[in-house]
Amino acid sequence: MNKSLYKHYVFLDEINDLIKENLIKLKNVSIIINDNQNDKRSLEVEKSIIEFAKKRKISFLLKNNFQKCIKYRANGIYIDSKNKKNVKPIGLYKNFKILGSVHSQLEFYFKNQQRCEQVFLSPIFKNIKYLDSQILKPIKFNLMCLEWKKKIIALGGINSKNIKKIYLTKSYGIGFMSWIKQQA
Repeated sequence: MNKSLYKHYVFLDEINDLIKENLIKLKNVSIIINDNQNDKRSLEVEKSIIEFAKKRKISFLLKNNFQKCIKYRANGIYIDSKNKKNVKPIGLYKNFKILGSVHSQLEFYFKNQQRCEQVFLSPIFKNIKYLDSQILKPIKFNLMCLEWKKKIIALGGINSKNIKKIYLTKSYGIGFMSWIKQQA
């Protein structure tokens, strides 16, 4: 796949000038607001990310919260791998996207039940969150999603050193968090 056609999903739990600058440089980007806390500071950060996204006409998704998606007119929802509840998207509007995250074939089954259009498969590369035995790498990534009839997005440990390996996969896009905070 042509790398300019790749969809970029950026997980944010904060926003600053460096992150804003790096987001503007990306093409075909969506923001996933990664904050589920309801304290005052978290809500202010969430609102500032949403305001930035709307001002720049960047699509944004909220994590695991349909009520907030409706309240803020989000472009979609991101359902993490821990959320196994059946989803009944009532009151959602046209072009609303449901994305999910999986680590195994069993979790993929649950995301099918939740009507996810696109699925993040993680972790493709080494990162601090996962053991070496849990890392998929490009070949296992491709084998795992061979029979899946959904758009697959690579997630986990993506940085400037291994980004070219992503282009060897059958992924539709990439998702990252820490890379946007350090990219120049």
